[in-house]
Amino acid sequence: MIYTTLLNIAIFQGIILGLVILRSSLFNSNSNKHVAYLLFTLSILLLNYVFELEEAYTPYPFLHFIDNVEWALLLPAFLFLYIVNRIDDTVKSKQKIYLCFVPFAFSAVLNITNDLDRVAGIYTIPEPGIIIIEILSLFHLFLVLTFIPFLLIYSYFMIRHLKDSEEKKWVVTLLTLFTSLLFSWIITWLVGIFLQYDISSTMSIVALSATFIIHWTAYVGIYKYKLAKNKDAIYTFLNNDLSISYSNSEIIENDSPEEYRESITVDNLYFQKLDLLCKEHHIYTDCTLNREKIAEKLGISAGYVSQIVNTVTGDNFANYINQYRVEAVKEMISNSEYENYNLLTMGLESGFTSKTTFYKAFKKATGQTPNEYRNSNK
Repeated sequence: MIYTTLLNIAIFQGIILGLVILRSSLFNSNSNKHVAYLLFTLSILLLNYVFELEEAYTPYPFLHFIDNVEWALLLPAFLFLYIVNRIDDTVKSKQKIYLCFVPFAFSAVLNITNDLDRVAGIYTIPEPGIIIIEILSLFHLFLVLTFIPFLLIYSYFMIRHLKDSEEKKWVVTLLTLFTSLLFSWIITWLVGIFLQYDISSTMSIVALSATFIIHWTAYVGIYKYKLAKNKDAIYTFLNNDLSISYSNSEIIENDSPEEYRESITVDNLYFQKLDLLCKEHHIYTDCTLNREKIAEKLGISAGYVSQIVNTVTGDNFANYINQYRVEAVKEMISNSEYENYNLLTMGLESGFTSKTTFYKAFKKATGQTPNEYRNSNK
């Protein structure tokens, strides 16, 4: 019970971690997406093993369609693609990337064809067809024994093209862990096939090792920023003292904000900080606030500030800031402490520069004038 619980936790974490890598702008990149797929694949392998432990294949035989596909053939492929996408484009362009998936595609077609007979009973494979499938199954075994070791070893050779020494250490460790896991699985699998030994206990250890790899990838890849697109910027963002006021707060140094432009979402590092500065530090109350001031604080260009706000909110920078100002006025109107304030004073304290801009922005946001809104909320 405890053992299967540990496996289920690892499966859940692998799926969630994969989704975080794919969806978060802090980690999503062309190279990291292959780590996400790697974790999904490992989670599927563990899930199949849990099904086997729980004897789920007896009441649900159709699960064999998932189990009989050799998902392990995807692990070295995604590892290799992760490394290839982090090296120089000249070297990367020479790689025949599509070949990585040929063994898995062959395995999937072969096993599904076989299962349509044995599991689904959709048709019956004739005797000559069974002989062909048996021959192809031997070829499939040959693929597993040659493709996985070859691609793993070739991946080690590709690591030499990485320029960052720290990144090399991380990638070598990741590759070594998966290589150890896959070689252990292959050896255990071969012992079970050819020597007819009971490999259940050894396979349990291999599965437990897979859960460790998922936890380790989560810790080092996410919490230690190894998968981050800009580790220094994220470290600064997470550790910067946000209690410092706007006027004397530190500037995030980032020489290449363009890295974030490929994935501008609500999770964008700079948009999150801008949103935090508005919600927690009320920088919108500064009536001289503009794109340039925001850009200086975030350490990015004014144009990129506009791009982030436009992409995430679907509105321009001025309207984005004015929405916070309108919300501040609405809070004042509903707060008895401000009952002696006139509406224009509330607007000016919230950061508006004139009665005209205040009334225009308020009407646009609420559909009512400030007077109408206050009267309707009495």
